[in-house]
Amino acid sequence: MTKPALQRHFKIMASHSFLRILPIVYTLFIFITARSTSMAASRLPPVVKAGYYPSWVMDDLPPSAINTSLLTHVLYAFLVPNNVTFGFDISDSTAMVLSNFTTTLHQKNRHVKVLYSIGGGGIEPDPFAAMAAKASSRQVFIDATIGVARKYGFDGFDLDWEFPESPKAMNDFALLLEEWRQAIRKEAKMTNRSPLLLTAAVYYSAEFLVYGSRRSYPAAAVRNNLDWVNVMCYDYHGSWDTSATGAHAALFDPKTNLSSVYGIKSWLKAGVPGNKLVMGLPLYGKTWKLKDPKLHEVGSPAVGVGPGDEGVLTYSQVVEFNRRTKATVAHDVDTVSAYSYTGTSWVGYDDALSTTAKVLFAQALGLRGYFFWALGYDNDWTITGQASSSWILEK
Repeated sequence: MTKPALQRHFKIMASHSFLRILPIVYTLFIFITARSTSMAASRLPPVVKAGYYPSWVMDDLPPSAINTSLLTHVLYAFLVPNNVTFGFDISDSTAMVLSNFTTTLHQKNRHVKVLYSIGGGGIEPDPFAAMAAKASSRQVFIDATIGVARKYGFDGFDLDWEFPESPKAMNDFALLLEEWRQAIRKEAKMTNRSPLLLTAAVYYSAEFLVYGSRRSYPAAAVRNNLDWVNVMCYDYHGSWDTSATGAHAALFDPKTNLSSVYGIKSWLKAGVPGNKLVMGLPLYGKTWKLKDPKLHEVGSPAVGVGPGDEGVLTYSQVVEFNRRTKATVAHDVDTVSAYSYTGTSWVGYDDALSTTAKVLFAQALGLRGYFFWALGYDNDWTITGQASSSWILEK
């Protein structure tokens, strides 16, 4: 689906009842993709409809309350390795949480795969770089990850290293993936079990700048050793830039490369096939304080962050904010995003409409699927459910 075509569909959806127009969008999507999918459908890998589950939402969303009918994969976030031994120091209380987590989800839906994610955005990258720098420490780490997965009933693991910052770190990252895959195969053969899944959360683009120097992910190692990558297609804008409002998960951006289409295409160009790319979708919005309440579109002047903790609202909080303040809700066709405003408060986010457009885009581009950051942030599974029903072709 081309950019103009998708934007036309989004504009139509934004100006009509969503439920009335959705079947038309489905028909258009099938027409556009039928030629490319009819011959390839039989060899497509199973779709990924994933969600990260942060441990801190457990009180509000216990594992038993996760709607597993809408998901194919759930990733527990996070476990962090010891930065000296590179193993995992799991307390008795955490051990109980992990065992209950996997057991509960597998009992709710035996088809759902449960992984644990290692690291996270709040972890400094240096310990990962130190671990990956030597063959001996890589082996300790790899053995530990497999041991934890088997002990607590996980189906695999996800590496969230944000981010390998030097050429050496990127090369070591490649070595880690290669050795990890070899160990997974060896362990599965020795134990006569299904191989554990191996995924990684990665930057939205296959290339990025570190202090002005370009860094590139090792695309061949990613392609050959990971089951897929979770591409973080969000956080393009936020509290670090309060000069203007922004669509923090813009599908397109007419002015910059800060967009999901740019990022995904960079991964494809690097040689990672679409069936190994899973597109990230946010269940939260970013807020700004408008400089002038009369100027309230995407890119309008701002003077600071808006409501929420450091300018962030979960989607559930966005819905409540819109209801409580009677905010005006609008859609931006250029970025394929939603936003709301009242007075000087402005919130950019994804709603059911923009999420549907992004899911259709991901499928039209031949991607493996999508994931959400994060479960527990939705409003009664509204967005998660809409995304699941919007993925047309199943396998």
